[in-house]
Amino acid sequence: MDVQAWTYLIVGLTFALYIGIAIWAKAGSTKEFYVAGAGVPPLANGMATAADWMSAASFISMAGLISFMGYDGSIYLMGWTGGYVLLALLLAPYLRKFGKFTVPDFVGDRYYSNTARTVAVICAIFVSFTYVAGQMRGVGVVFSRFLEVPINIGILIGMGIVFFYAVLGGMKGITYTQVAQYCVLIFAYMVPAIFIAIQITGTPLPQQGFGSMLTPEYGGGYLLDKLDGLHRELGFTAYTEGSKPMIDVFFITFALMVGTAGLPHVIVRFFTVPKVRDARVSAGWALVFIALLYTTAPAVAAFARYNLITTVSNTQYINLPSWFKTWEGTGLIAWVDKNDDGAVQYVKGKAFEGKPVFVKGKGAEGQRLISNELTNNRNELYIDRDIMVLANPEIANLPAWVIALVAAGGLAAALSTAAGLLLVISTSVAHDLIKKQFNPDLSEKAEVTIARISVACAVLIAGYFGINPPGFVAQVVAFAFGLAASSFFPVIIMGIFYKRMNKEGAIAGMLSGIGFTAAYIIYFKFINPAANISDNWLFGISPEGIGTVGMIINFIVSFIVAKITPAPPEDIQELVDSLRYPKGAGEASMH
Repeated sequence: MDVQAWTYLIVGLTFALYIGIAIWAKAGSTKEFYVAGAGVPPLANGMATAADWMSAASFISMAGLISFMGYDGSIYLMGWTGGYVLLALLLAPYLRKFGKFTVPDFVGDRYYSNTARTVAVICAIFVSFTYVAGQMRGVGVVFSRFLEVPINIGILIGMGIVFFYAVLGGMKGITYTQVAQYCVLIFAYMVPAIFIAIQITGTPLPQQGFGSMLTPEYGGGYLLDKLDGLHRELGFTAYTEGSKPMIDVFFITFALMVGTAGLPHVIVRFFTVPKVRDARVSAGWALVFIALLYTTAPAVAAFARYNLITTVSNTQYINLPSWFKTWEGTGLIAWVDKNDDGAVQYVKGKAFEGKPVFVKGKGAEGQRLISNELTNNRNELYIDRDIMVLANPEIANLPAWVIALVAAGGLAAALSTAAGLLLVISTSVAHDLIKKQFNPDLSEKAEVTIARISVACAVLIAGYFGINPPGFVAQVVAFAFGLAASSFFPVIIMGIFYKRMNKEGAIAGMLSGIGFTAAYIIYFKFINPAANISDNWLFGISPEGIGTVGMIINFIVSFIVAKITPAPPEDIQELVDSLRYPKGAGEASMH
């Protein structure tokens, strides 16, 4: 069978599995819809958490970033894994002890204020929609290549699948679907990585192959040394050297860390287990499952980069491998012959300015992409970073079923996280906004119905952002982490560890933190993108790292406002004291 037939078979089987689980695990109560009845075993919850957390950014885009950025791409590895440890140690057990369904629920009750709850709801929706845009974009990229449909049609298909099992099953359906999705995505990530490690370095462990010597067929020598040499020849910074200012590396890494610890769709996973101890155990399992992919990503990135350069650079177009021309059809990789020599010149610099315009059959044979304005540099190759993991098996000439498996894995990663985010949006609207503030007497059945309607609306909005994304997948996700870092992390940390923190401080901190961060990102990415260079950044900090500054502003504003306004009630201060000694299960409650 060819790649497309294998893709239809494997993706079809996995989709049937997800839908079957959703039907089997249909939620019948608000507790099942919001926290899966708080009865998920720690091992299963660890797998579901890993799938929820490892999004399209982890599966599709992270290795692509590392592949192009080299050393600088390590910020994503350090930030996301370090953030999960922070979440497991500092937040998960205490929030589980508190026993509420959602982060806005925690904020509203801890800060004894519906205004604080409303601000938290707005932050949760804002962060979740930013994050889910990246997931829908990832779904579209996979579908556009492997099912040979336009990206926008692929996004619509993904919306339909997520809508079905998120609306029907709620958190109960999503949890067990995510267990299946983790198995699919990790198998899909590891199999081609092992194949390519054996092919290039002769070792079956990708992590070991990353630092190993190439086989004689690939020219011998250490892989990273070869990559450094190739990069220098093409005018790039050496692969193992960084070009980012150290302050930006630190601020992006820290924003990703504390953003992870403030992501509402990950935090809610710790409400789905029976006891506080189970929250700790499931966090440990999740870290093990996450580490499998994250320790493999640098190797996948290096393998893909080496194969790309050696098979494409300075090669006559008519002699390019078939994978290149296949991916050209998606518009995610393209070549324009600037010097009319028929060869692909791949060097440092942008191939095109502005948005490329795709025109079939114009110019030299196979030339798919032209632009209103070509740059003056010699680079003739346009590559979308999000294709590197998906194209890697084809670049390495692996069997068709492996290529199809990667497509199924990419879809599993994107859909699992999208479902968790959409549920956060629906619970924020139905439970924290309507139930808690507008209609406390709302029946359980009516609340679940409103939550399902909210999911449906959220799917439509998410689809729009997927069709019109504000950046490539990992970049969009980095913005979401920055927004979470500047809004939720300080208010949760101080809510647990600083009993003097009051509602006035929390509200002022959240508004100032997320307001500053969002304004900075919107200015440099949308209002004045031409100014998005390091010379114009505040202290040399990029939009991806500005969430750390927003977090600092949040902490400072919260602390100052709390000091000059009345202390919280005595019962709230006693509650905070009890949170730091998690001795009970803390039954998840709607009240």
